[in-house]
This record gives sequence, structure tokens and C-alpha cells, in this order.
Amino acid sequence: MTGSAPDRSIVPAPGGTVVSRDKGPWQVDILLAEGFVLTEFSAVVEPLRLANRVLAQPPFTWTLRSAKGGPVGCRAGAYVETETFVARSDAACVFVLGNTDPDCPALSMGPVISNYRSRGAKVYLLAEAASRYIRDHGRDGAQHTTHWENATLMRERMGLFDASYALASEHGQVVTCAGMGATVDIVLTLIGQLTSAAAQMTVANILLHDKVRDYASLQPFSGVKPTITGDADLDQAIRVMQDNIEEPLPINEIVADLGISTRSLERKFKTFLGTTPNGFYREMRLNKANNLLLNTTMSVREIGLACGFSNGFSTLYKAFFGVTPFSLRKASRQSQSNRGPRNPAD
Repeated sequence: MTGSAPDRSIVPAPGGTVVSRDKGPWQVDILLAEGFVLTEFSAVVEPLRLANRVLAQPPFTWTLRSAKGGPVGCRAGAYVETETFVARSDAACVFVLGNTDPDCPALSMGPVISNYRSRGAKVYLLAEAASRYIRDHGRDGAQHTTHWENATLMRERMGLFDASYALASEHGQVVTCAGMGATVDIVLTLIGQLTSAAAQMTVANILLHDKVRDYASLQPFSGVKPTITGDADLDQAIRVMQDNIEEPLPINEIVADLGISTRSLERKFKTFLGTTPNGFYREMRLNKANNLLLNTTMSVREIGLACGFSNGFSTLYKAFFGVTPFSLRKASRQSQSNRGPRNPAD
């Protein structure tokens, strides 16, 4: 699958976040080797696809690439069509998928990775792709991550190798990741960084992914219980908001239940999510409204009421998404009629 986009790039910022040099759409390149892991492929593509569905102006396009182009097969027997690597990609970020074989020569992509980095792209290396990178470049003094099974194997081979058991480690433009199911968390984090925390949470909810783990979360075998944000009060505030969409609670009532001050909650939202409690709550409700517009026959007024907007819903929706709810629904129905029957999960 391919898409075209203007030349966009993203750069690391303090605290391991990502700041865009411009607003999207953002091009994502997905690099595959024969025998790629289907779990990781789906974990990259599906959150991006859902983010495009959640937001009125789709923020992501992506292209599947391989060394030779053409069909590339996964271990499960499915094949995808790919394009070849290019010297001047417009990608803002690139994901290199693992293939259950850290010794696979096709995962040694030093020149390809260097090319992306020279153009300002963020590079995400998953599982065996991370292992291969560590093997080829891991003596740079940086902390790196791979899947715990790969880390055990590399310790046996490399002796002093000290891999992190975190989900991911960021070093400049390179993020080494555990891969597998943790890939969903990595992509959701990217969505939150490039769009908004509320959009991230909405995509997570559609995926039935109840907790978005940050990079520092340990891989599950360690027995550490993950949280939504890493902060217990903030986690609870978000859960209260999620449980009270139709009849939103005043922020002062939420903080009273939590036993903290409004100022404290505001600081937590700003620090962890880069927004305000009211802004997050409002966008969460608007994202739910957007989902109802696209996937139900409820009237616009009914949707507004169901999402806690007793009046002014259409005006607020247009101010946020840049299109009226009526226009979005009309365009969606026209697109659906052109494609034929549509699965509600699409």
C-alpha cells in the first residue's frame, strides 16, 4: 500500500517525545524482509489506519518497501506487495520489522537506515531488526532494547551485552523496540506525539487496548503492571473521563474525587500529555462523536447529546476538525457507496 505526502520530518525533543517540523500528513515507510512478523505488520498499519478514521483530516500515509520490491511473505504464509527502497524518501518515520531470525542478512540495513536518518526521519527497529542493529552498531555506548528472547541469545553470544528490558529505548533518531505486541504501544505513542493524546486514546479504545505503555515500561514477562500514563492520579482521571462521556463531569469534581488540586492535575496533563484536562476531555468526546458519525445512523443532534454537547456541537466540531459533521457523514456515505458494503471496524 502506498501514499504520497509532502516532505515532512520529525525530530527528537527533550523527554523522548517527537516534535514535527510541520503539520501532517506524515509519510511512514514500512520496511519488510522475507519472513516478516505478521503481528508487527498489523500492529504498525492498523493503528495508523484507525487514526486516519478517527480524525477528519487523515494524518498518515504509508508505503511498504523491501530490498527488491514485489511480493514479500510472512511466516504465517500471507504475502504483501512492496516497492523498492528509494534514495530520497519523503518519510517522516520508518519502521523496520523483525522476522524471527536475528541472523537474517536482509535485516542488516545500515546504509538504508543512515539514508533515512540523513533526511531527518525517525527510525523504529522492531525485535530482530533491533537485534541486528545492536549487533552491527551496538558498541556506541547507548542503551538499546530488543525482545527479551533475543536479548538472552545476544548475551550468550556477546558476553558483555546489556540490553534493556524496557519496551523501547530511544537514542537520537533511532528507537530500538521489543516488537511483537508492544509494537502497538510504540505506534500509539507516535500517534499521540504527532496528533493528540485524545486521538491516541480513541484509537487505543477501538483496538480494545486499555493501557498505552510508555517506552520505560518493562516487557511483560518481568511481572510489572503497566499503566496508561505512568502516573496513578492521571490514569484515574482519564478513566473517570472515559466513564462519563455523555454527561461530562466538571474538572473540580474529578479532582475532588482524586483528592488532589486542580493545579496538580493540570500539571500532570501538561507534563505527560501536553494538553489541559478540559482540552483532553473535550477532544475525547469529539473523537467519540466522529466515530458515531461514521459508524451509526444516529442523527447529528443525537450524537452531540451522546457525547455531552447539549448545544453548539456542529460549530465546535467544525472548529476542531475543519469540516461540519453533516459534510463528513455525506462524504463518508458517498465513499462507502463507491466501495460497496463496509465492515463497521474499517
